[in-house]
Amino acid sequence: MTYQLLGITVLWIFLFGYMIVASIDFGAGFFSYYSTLTGKKSLIHGVIERYLSPVWEVTNVFLVFFMVGIVGFFPDSAYYLGTSLLLPGSFAIVLLAIRGSYYAFSNYGSKDNKFYLFLYGASGLLIPASLSTVLTISEGGFIEVTGGKVKLLYGTLFTSPYSWAVVLLALVSVLYISATFLTYYAAKAKDLSALTVLRKYALAWSMPTIFASLLVFFAIQKHNPEHFQSMLDYSWMFVLSLLCFIGAFYLIWRERSYGWAFLLVMIQFALAFFGYGVSHLPSIIYPYIHLYDNFTNRTMALYLIGAFLAGLLLLIPSIYLIMRLFLFNASYVEGTKPKKG
Repeated sequence: MTYQLLGITVLWIFLFGYMIVASIDFGAGFFSYYSTLTGKKSLIHGVIERYLSPVWEVTNVFLVFFMVGIVGFFPDSAYYLGTSLLLPGSFAIVLLAIRGSYYAFSNYGSKDNKFYLFLYGASGLLIPASLSTVLTISEGGFIEVTGGKVKLLYGTLFTSPYSWAVVLLALVSVLYISATFLTYYAAKAKDLSALTVLRKYALAWSMPTIFASLLVFFAIQKHNPEHFQSMLDYSWMFVLSLLCFIGAFYLIWRERSYGWAFLLVMIQFALAFFGYGVSHLPSIIYPYIHLYDNFTNRTMALYLIGAFLAGLLLLIPSIYLIMRLFLFNASYVEGTKPKKG
């Protein structure tokens, strides 16, 4: 494996980690607000709060690593993405700040303020929608460079079927991943009332996720035929991803082995995510940034790879400790141990 491939692989691992952890967080926010509207807050809010209390502080670490890495490994990406993503990126940052404010209020202020809860729930859908713009732009056709200035073609972006397909997939994937994990977490907590509600959410968002995935396939065929042909070379990864989805859906439907069901969901998205990523290479941003032509110098790359691997070695044990002390601690999960955070 070349150092270019090693570098982009490390970046993709961090992005996948953020996708899973953030999806659970974002979806939990939406479900918390939705349960308030439907009168089911008392049933699931306790499970959601016990999960979020020790975890929310580390969620954005994955995103920070990825953003620093993409600019470090591909310095030219700052030129193309810095200007074109100014508006959607700023929007996402504001929404992340709103979520952080909600966590502060929920822990130290008024927990039942409906306005804060609305912002918390809405941001859980708007953040993935805005961040998905990065993947959309990477397919090409949305950036125009004239006179040395980069311009994001908003008209093309907002009228592109592919762009909206990606947004739809981001939204339903967040809700599906979150619902499947929270279903497992409710089962672990032996909270049958929460389990009943969250299991229905998981089943309800499963089919929209597959539909949105197929929609992206059809849309990318029209938008970027070159990438679509490359994806066909890795079709086995997407087929295995579908099989994992079927296995997870069956287990949840049959009300058994919720932990294995969520593991299958993670494998499902890992196969699809890495299949998409490897088929995208060697282009990073069509047609401006390429893996081998726009990579940083070898010395800097080796330092960055070393730093990121060290970051993983620190981050993974930290997450393990959080899981061991809180998420999978029997007394904490079941609500008999005071929460920390």
